[in-house]
Amino acid sequence: MASKKQIILPGVVLLGGIASAIAFASMKTPPAEKEKKIIHPLVEVAPVQVTPLEMSVSSYGIVKPKYSTKLVAQVSGQIIDLSEQFVKGGFVKKGDVLARIDPNDYEAALIDAEATLAQASSALEIEQAQAHVAKTEWERIKSNANSTIPSELYLRKPQLAEKLARYKAAQASVKRAKRNLERTYIKAPYDAIIESRALSLGSVVNLGSSVGVLNAISVAEVRLPVTDSDLQHLKDNGINASVTLMAKVAGQDVAWQGKIVRSEGVVDNRSRMTYLVAQVERPYDNSQAPLRFGAYLNAQIKGKLLNNAVEIPHHLVRDGKVAILNKDRTLSFRTLNVVREYDGLVVANQGLESGQKLITTSLEFPTEGMQLRLDDGQAATPSNALALKEE
Repeated sequence: MASKKQIILPGVVLLGGIASAIAFASMKTPPAEKEKKIIHPLVEVAPVQVTPLEMSVSSYGIVKPKYSTKLVAQVSGQIIDLSEQFVKGGFVKKGDVLARIDPNDYEAALIDAEATLAQASSALEIEQAQAHVAKTEWERIKSNANSTIPSELYLRKPQLAEKLARYKAAQASVKRAKRNLERTYIKAPYDAIIESRALSLGSVVNLGSSVGVLNAISVAEVRLPVTDSDLQHLKDNGINASVTLMAKVAGQDVAWQGKIVRSEGVVDNRSRMTYLVAQVERPYDNSQAPLRFGAYLNAQIKGKLLNNAVEIPHHLVRDGKVAILNKDRTLSFRTLNVVREYDGLVVANQGLESGQKLITTSLEFPTEGMQLRLDDGQAATPSNALALKEE
């Protein structure tokens, strides 16, 4: 059986340890409290600059000739000659002879018509002389005695009219024979590029037979579809507007300048687009970069000049508002008057002023008046500046 001493001693030691621990804990100095530091969001800004903004409308199209002619034979016969330029892709000048039809029959027809004309001319002269004699004889008889009015037959007027009609018919025959002989020459009606040829040397053609297709190289046209919403950005619905046409030639980007000459005046049933027609003069004059028929082009049509307009990336605009950084580095919202949205940009003509700093950093929960931080080392260079446009 344990003695009282054995029971009490462990308790005394335990109590003493607890007391010592409490004493040491009360002697420890508490750590100093640190001051709370608020870190504001760091943002980037872009300065707004005032410059003119000219609107433009994008479109596309395929180059086609303004004039395209399907040549047909106007007389029949065998092809006895072909021009070396009368091949697909060949260039010809106005009046160049492309092919020749055998003229023998038409030369003979001309000789025959000229002979008939000579006979008719001779008969007319004889009849005119006879009519003159008849009239003179009547005047002599009339002076010697009273007489009634002579008949037209006596004065040979019907005979003279008949001979005159035959003479005119003979003249028409000669003219027709000359025209048919001239038509044995198949000529280019204008400066052109050959699209196709439908005959060969030795071919026999009939009246109306297809000869080939020519495309005039004086003017090229491009039909450019434009949406109704884009038409509002063009002056006079685009008529007489300048247009830049762009394509690749031999792997190089090339641009041509054209002009909108007309609108087709209707809305396409399927695309719901309005088509404007652009023209380019002498598309093949530049041999190094010709504007070839059939080429696919992108186009930029010159539009209106807007007052105080600014282009802003679309992601910076929320509910028609943008955030700017004030001089005291607080955030403010500005409401924009949005004129147009295209290619990831928003065009507005009200709401911003030159010199303001547009916040380009995406903030998760932006609020009016919130305090922000700006990297003092950020430089407002032209590369990060947004251009505010002014007429």
